[in-house]
Amino acid sequence: MHDHGQHFNGPAIHELLEMAVLSTLRPSTRLLQIIFVLLILRSRLITLPKDSLERLRDATAGKRLSAAELTEILQQIYVKESDGSRTLLVPYRNRLAKVPIRDTAAKLLTSNAKHFPIQSPDSKKSKALLDPRFVRALRALLFHIAIPSWKSKESLILAVHSFFLVARTVLSVVVARLDGIIVRDLVRADARGFLRGLGLWFVLAVPSTYTNVMIKHLQSTLALRIRTRLTRYIHDLYLSKYPDLRYYRLGLGVGTSGDKTSSEGKDANGHSGGVIEGVDQYITADVEAWAEGVSGLYGNLMKPTLDLVLFTSQLSRSLGLRGTVLLFGTYYATVRILRAATPAFGKLAAAEAKLEGDYRAGMGRLGREGEEIAFYDGGARERDILTGAYMALIRHVNFIYKIRIAYEWTEDYVIKYLWSAAGYGLIAVPLLLTRRRHPAEEVEHGSSSIPSSSGNEAIASRTETYISNRRLLLSLADAGGRLMYAYKDVLELAGVTDRLYTLVSNLYAVKPASTGSSLPTSYSALENDIIGLEHVDIGVPGHRPVNDESESQILVDSDDSPSADKPSVRLESQSTLVRDLSLYLREGSGEHLMITGSNGVGKTAIARVLAGLWDPMNEEGKVLRPHSLLVVPQRVYMPVGTLLDQIIYPDSYADFLEKGLSIESRDDGSGNSIRYILESVFLGYLPEREGGWSTRKEWRDVLSGGEKQRMAMARVFYHRPKFAILDECTSAVSSDVEGRMYQHAKDLGITLITISLRPSLMKYHTQVLNLLGDGTGRWTLAHIGKDAVLTPLSEAEGEEGELWLGFNREIATLERKLKEVDGWEMRLKELDALLKVQEL
Repeated sequence: MHDHGQHFNGPAIHELLEMAVLSTLRPSTRLLQIIFVLLILRSRLITLPKDSLERLRDATAGKRLSAAELTEILQQIYVKESDGSRTLLVPYRNRLAKVPIRDTAAKLLTSNAKHFPIQSPDSKKSKALLDPRFVRALRALLFHIAIPSWKSKESLILAVHSFFLVARTVLSVVVARLDGIIVRDLVRADARGFLRGLGLWFVLAVPSTYTNVMIKHLQSTLALRIRTRLTRYIHDLYLSKYPDLRYYRLGLGVGTSGDKTSSEGKDANGHSGGVIEGVDQYITADVEAWAEGVSGLYGNLMKPTLDLVLFTSQLSRSLGLRGTVLLFGTYYATVRILRAATPAFGKLAAAEAKLEGDYRAGMGRLGREGEEIAFYDGGARERDILTGAYMALIRHVNFIYKIRIAYEWTEDYVIKYLWSAAGYGLIAVPLLLTRRRHPAEEVEHGSSSIPSSSGNEAIASRTETYISNRRLLLSLADAGGRLMYAYKDVLELAGVTDRLYTLVSNLYAVKPASTGSSLPTSYSALENDIIGLEHVDIGVPGHRPVNDESESQILVDSDDSPSADKPSVRLESQSTLVRDLSLYLREGSGEHLMITGSNGVGKTAIARVLAGLWDPMNEEGKVLRPHSLLVVPQRVYMPVGTLLDQIIYPDSYADFLEKGLSIESRDDGSGNSIRYILESVFLGYLPEREGGWSTRKEWRDVLSGGEKQRMAMARVFYHRPKFAILDECTSAVSSDVEGRMYQHAKDLGITLITISLRPSLMKYHTQVLNLLGDGTGRWTLAHIGKDAVLTPLSEAEGEEGELWLGFNREIATLERKLKEVDGWEMRLKELDALLKVQEL
């Protein structure tokens, strides 16, 4: 039985061993299978969350945009709301995102003017960190534009940002204490305490890392919000409508303050007499730099300051009075050393921004005028100009780098090494001076070499104090270093703040254009039906301020300024182009005026005064300006957009829809279509040639000179103003097409004021204004076909008056001779017959 049982148990035991082996191998095999499947599906597993979110977004965001809908949205751009605001249509991932846009209230723009007075440039600026000029400018920009109210979103972001800054400081203190506890338990060989502290370390890592990420995110969000608000504010102020026109009048220096300037007519930042050069640099680069600087400066000042307060209070408990005094002595010495070694970063940053703007303006000019430069083969000359601007910038940047060597060397030495040495000394205070040596040390020197339990406890306690204080001191050194770096950031921010404040204050100081004078009471109902000038002197506004009263002219008095204490504007006196000009045109009267004269006598200057761009040079001059007026200059402006946008400019697509016009011609033959307008200027082929009405191109380069001028006339036919001033706007158009367009404008009931030297255009006008151009500002105004010459100067009734009288008499003589053509033809036939008889 025993052998039989043993024989029976052998195979059973073998099977059991095989099962045991298989049982141990099967999990491994399953694990390998799982790993193999995961490797195959790894790309799918990675993209699965993203695809799930995409499907969820599709379900909540609605349908995707079709190609036609996308084209319509790109053409429409925004939708007007009933409250006057606009909703911007932004296509994103084939879907439509709507962004509400609200213009800055006119009341707010007006009320903020008192916060931005022109500041006189002071060459002897205060060397203090909080320069009063800088503080005033920063307060005006920050609390009246960037963060206008505590209820704004910027205030909420700032509050949340502050919360996370405080939280990070508190977490830093907790982490420092926990670091000391972990090392203490490690010295004690307390495994349970060590593991517990390590677990707490990982628990604290979650809020600590989240806090750091949120601080960076909120700082970037705050910078973007500030930049957006400041950019929109400056846009609304700069791109103002008539009569402000700040984007135009700022370049003339009209109405800006004539404060103290240097002998070269420029202030400390290079701004000459109210003329701001390189506005694009201010609005783009400077606004971005200021927003980044302000948002970063808040964190770089608040967090280190809070760290200094909390860490110092924590350290003072361990350092005692003596250590605390040494700590504050270190603070004072650091500030004194770095302040003495800090250059004028504010002025250097402002100068660098100006040089950057000059170089950018040169590149922009090259892009705009590329064709004209190519005709002259002026590439080499433009390269020299751009190289000079670039080298001026590089020399300045290299100069900044050189002076930063000594500053950064001093800064690193003080912050890294001096503070580290001071930290070791401060750590030694509680260990060497403020606490007595523990008796356990005497045991080490006695008969027994094994320290007691109380000795281990003392060593662990000292180790905890050392580690905690060292981490706090490292954090304190980092806070002090960031404060020192923030000092440099404040100086650089001061330069950008001064530039932006200068821009905004000069925009506010620009005097609005003259809105024109009211007509006599008997004609008040026809105020919008008459355009004219009454005893107006016309001249070019000056640019440079002058210091000599005898060579200057007061163009803007303090009585005309918004505030009584605002200084008057003293501009360089310019010669008068036209004197005592008077003319009137009434809509619907059939009268049309042609202005002629040699080059540079002031023909376009008259158009600018009538359009409201320039003011009359004399106070008694009156300008009668209607609301329905369109000026077409010789150099045609082609905006960014579609082919349709070129015709309806400055209307938007929403304005075009409100007018009820169609793009293609209607069956009723009314002519109220864009196609009909293009055909009237002989550009009906453009939609087919360029790819449709929604085609977007750089139209300035695509269209020829004649096509661009005809496009400008198409805008006249689209808007159909009561009065149109055409300033050499058909000089590149053939005479036959030009005549047809003029006749079509008259058929539409548009009263024309044409500036041209082409005699062929006289037949489309009833009056001719001739500027004599002899330096006296004299002129003559004649009605074609009449023997009446209007002139304010009696001496012009001589040779010049006879010129126009003779011109009209010659017209009458030619008309009489044309009537005798039939008689002459009959006489010619009679003479021809007589000659034939004589030959026979």
